[in-house]
Amino acid sequence: MATQMTPPPGAPAFLNAAGWTDARIEPLAGDASFRRYFRVEDVDGNRGVLMDAPPPHEDPAPFVQIAGYLVQHGFRAPEVIASDLERGLVLLEDLGNRRMREHLAYHPEEEEAVYTQAIDELLKLRALPAADVPDYSVEKYVEEANLLPEWFAPAARLRVDQPAYEALWKELLTPVVAAQKKPVTVLRDYHAENIMLIGEDRLGLLDFQDALAGHPAYDLVSLLQDARRDVPEALEAEMLGRYLAETGEGEDFRTHYALLGAQRNAKIIGIFTRLWRRDGKPRYLSFLPRMWKLLERDLAHPALAPMKQWFDDNVPEDRRAELVTASSEF
Repeated sequence: MATQMTPPPGAPAFLNAAGWTDARIEPLAGDASFRRYFRVEDVDGNRGVLMDAPPPHEDPAPFVQIAGYLVQHGFRAPEVIASDLERGLVLLEDLGNRRMREHLAYHPEEEEAVYTQAIDELLKLRALPAADVPDYSVEKYVEEANLLPEWFAPAARLRVDQPAYEALWKELLTPVVAAQKKPVTVLRDYHAENIMLIGEDRLGLLDFQDALAGHPAYDLVSLLQDARRDVPEALEAEMLGRYLAETGEGEDFRTHYALLGAQRNAKIIGIFTRLWRRDGKPRYLSFLPRMWKLLERDLAHPALAPMKQWFDDNVPEDRRAELVTASSEF
């Protein structure tokens, strides 16, 4: 069912208890989960953002934890003003309206500079010990990649060899996990819809509650192979080159970047299909052509030849756009 943007019943009492008396509550956004966001303004004109992350579907505790980690290390995450974790309510600092995606739509000439800033944030994160979060394991990577055969394949009326798919991912991603000897905090949704522009030289970070300790290439892929925004291939190459130059990484890292790009893009194809079929959010189908294009680029890497063959055999190219062109049939 589509997200309803009516404030949760307990919101006024929660805000009053936090000192935000008689605050006005206005819808701000929903997202691809059960979380919803509202902008609030109290009688004195103070503004904040109310996150509604209702249990049992959501748990706001990890968001609060990672926000504290980021702020402690000098990143611009929203300050947590008040929280009621049992009811899933969190009052956050309002980081404004200059979201990276919309800003660049109006100011494309700033694209290189803004992406350079975003890369620099990842370089700073890489230099830190990982937060106290679970590891990104082979099992977790495979579980995520399985969202494609679990959701896209039946929606597209395809019968696929899922055991072979899982076995290939385990084989391909084992070296990636082995390279995570010094893991970084992987925010997992680091892209233009979750980055705010603050002032002239600060980036604000959002939507990091699912962070894990893993490979630094994952967030790089999330940024440069954005599910919701076309990033020019030349810019992707330039930013990846910048990252490699700053870190001294080489061809192994490029290979891991392609592997994690394919894993993430397969996962997102499954998630976007699930958002349509299970959650009544058909707008996500419009992103599938971009996702297939990105996945096909990653599959072209020589290290992914066995996985490319699996897709050629199980999800023929002429069936990959089926949900976009024929979704009304399902």
